[in-house]
Amino acid sequence: MALDELGLDSWFDNHVRELCGPEQSIARVVAIDRGRYLVHDGNNELSAELLGKFFYAAESAARFPCVGDWVCLEHHDSEQFASIHTVLPRKTLLKRKTVGYDEEFQMLASNIDVAFIVMSCHYDFHVSKLERFLVMIHEAHIEPVLLFTKSDLITPEALQGLIDDIRAAGIDIKILALSNITGEGVEQVRRLIEPRKTYCMLGSSGVGKSSLMNRLIGSDIFETQTVSTSGQGRHTTVRRHLILLDHGGMLIDMPGMRELAVAEVSEGIEGSFADILELAATCRFSDCSHNNEPDCAIQAALADGKLNADHYRNYLKIQKESRHHKKQTAFVAKRKKPKNASRIAPSKTSQRKQKKNICVDEHKDS
Repeated sequence: MALDELGLDSWFDNHVRELCGPEQSIARVVAIDRGRYLVHDGNNELSAELLGKFFYAAESAARFPCVGDWVCLEHHDSEQFASIHTVLPRKTLLKRKTVGYDEEFQMLASNIDVAFIVMSCHYDFHVSKLERFLVMIHEAHIEPVLLFTKSDLITPEALQGLIDDIRAAGIDIKILALSNITGEGVEQVRRLIEPRKTYCMLGSSGVGKSSLMNRLIGSDIFETQTVSTSGQGRHTTVRRHLILLDHGGMLIDMPGMRELAVAEVSEGIEGSFADILELAATCRFSDCSHNNEPDCAIQAALADGKLNADHYRNYLKIQKESRHHKKQTAFVAKRKKPKNASRIAPSKTSQRKQKKNICVDEHKDS
């Protein structure tokens, strides 16, 4: 297999010449399991480990390889084992804020061309949840496509009603409905996947991502479990894995996301809520807060129904989360010492402890 079949193009080639040594080879990370990296070098899948410099120099999780990355390898005596020396720059990086107060990100996958948002049309569908996925995807400059699964469990009229709700929120992405039971719509998804391009599947647990992967691959590689009486499946995927399909496209399955925290995502908001931003630009005052000011385009659109109220409320909520994360990150960065400096210089607390121990020892000696 040529490396270009795994997605290597001239853009990456330029970085290979710049960053990889003459004795090193190039490979793509296809899976990560318990700190072990499975990479594909165009001929074989082999195991690789990180050099110690990654653990010493990395200031954040984004410095470490993730599924989809291209890396420079140095081979050892065994052809099935290598060390990762360098992670090449990424065209795209899909990430989300870690849940809680940490300012860090969880890296999901890199160098993705199209993200399939997989949502069940039978249960647990909310336009606001779709908008959160779109903010994350637009921030990464990745093309989104919505896949509505379990279409066999609702009527065509009910399905059309869900699509109408999505369009009413100003979302104009491609939407495909499918059923993993009947197979309807699966061939349409397969035709969307182009050779040498990388796709991923995002969605909650139990919406049918693994079942769809098995259908697209043509065999039951990914474990699935039977659905409950409500039509909801059970979570089975536990790690991200890049699979090369027979016709040449690449697909990454993802573990289900229970919570989707929003970080500082200005570009993602612009891409997902462009209709609201366009309206705001037509307000009478440039600093309009969209509350009680005269000639407010937002309030006028809400009043006459041209702007969906739930869509606007979700926009405000995501904006608030983004601002909060920006302030939180700035606060943490201000208090945080440079990593290497903290290793060299002892803190004031450790100095006080050291001084106290000296005093105690002197007292004992006396």
